[in-house]
Amino acid sequence: MEWLGLSPDEGPFRQSAAEPRHRALADALYDAGYLYACDCTRDVIDERTKSNATPGYDGFCRERNVVRTDKTALRFKIPTTGETVVDDIIRGKVVFPHSAMEDFVAVKSSGSPLFALANMIDDRDMEITHIIRGEDLLPTTPKQLLMWDALNHVDRPLEVPQFAHLPMLVNEQRKKLSKRKDPVAVESYRDQGYLPDAFVNYLALLGWSPKGDQEIVDRTVLIDQFRLDEVHHAPAFFDVAKMTHINAEYIRALSPEAFVESVRPWVQPEKATWSPEGYEAPWSPERFREDVFLDMAPLIQERITVLSEVPSMVDFLFLEQPVFDEAALTKVIVNDERARAILEKASDVFATCDFTAETLHAETQAFGEALGFKLRITQAPVRVAVTGRSVGPPLFESLVALGRDEVLRRLAHAMMLAKG
Repeated sequence: MEWLGLSPDEGPFRQSAAEPRHRALADALYDAGYLYACDCTRDVIDERTKSNATPGYDGFCRERNVVRTDKTALRFKIPTTGETVVDDIIRGKVVFPHSAMEDFVAVKSSGSPLFALANMIDDRDMEITHIIRGEDLLPTTPKQLLMWDALNHVDRPLEVPQFAHLPMLVNEQRKKLSKRKDPVAVESYRDQGYLPDAFVNYLALLGWSPKGDQEIVDRTVLIDQFRLDEVHHAPAFFDVAKMTHINAEYIRALSPEAFVESVRPWVQPEKATWSPEGYEAPWSPERFREDVFLDMAPLIQERITVLSEVPSMVDFLFLEQPVFDEAALTKVIVNDERARAILEKASDVFATCDFTAETLHAETQAFGEALGFKLRITQAPVRVAVTGRSVGPPLFESLVALGRDEVLRRLAHAMMLAKG
């Protein structure tokens, strides 16, 4: 939450610290007749109700006057008639007939209230005005409203908070996002190199949209325009591709200084305030040259979608040997009969020409045309020889960053690999 810039205004508060208060009010609800003791085990209930048309607890102990002991739970007594209406900001009025609700366990046999009751007590004591949560919790809301009303009779009367149940997030199969099957951990997106403002921007668009048709929306605008009653009912598709597109836009909008600082956890983790868990840069710290990276950074910034893509685009600058993409090496150098002639000519020309991006570009185009090749064909073996890959940052700026001597050394090595 701190990474997202969503630090709380107060707290945190530990629910366990309020347990004496929870127990006291649970006892008060029991004494007032809102709770009753139940000595049924789950197995006994299942066996007794297996032929019932309506699943759930059947109220067996409701009128038995079971004595409360350290082996009995306390159940909340649901009214036998009527209904509870949840007035939800997003979904309007939702009606829950009491006949469809079971007497639920509110207090364990140990005397400790379960979360639903403890949470209601905390909400009252903290004077919570809005309860905002996922729509999957909507069916529990009438139970909380009934407990709130009961607490109003044994404690001070308080106005019920406003409820807003947000649409669920679904995956590509339009199934609810799963903690086990889907990538839902915020930390994983941070470690991949999503920017916090981009992440917040995208999350804000799930089930809601600001005025106009812009996807890139400043946080201050999101805060100013967001209204709970404008949130859509339909489930929201968590589209990683769309979020990645938004992230790329945010990356390109960074100032050069901000971009360099944002990517430091991946290129210079030993000097960053944090780095992805278990991550190590592919080069040793002493080989990293910040001046070289600063020169290349603007070119990298235009081409990435997440910050974690940066190391693979610049590793050739800081490794003794480039990491070859075997498929590219085989296709472009080893098995292409044009490669050796191109590499030999490049080595001759690069050894004497001005070593600037403009000159290298012009000279490569010229000798390629003399050999009968278009620039695209001429560049390919040079790029693989020097960077190890067939795609990456602009070639001629990369050659300048690497330096003449190193470029010539790598060209010579690639010529040994090429079929002649």
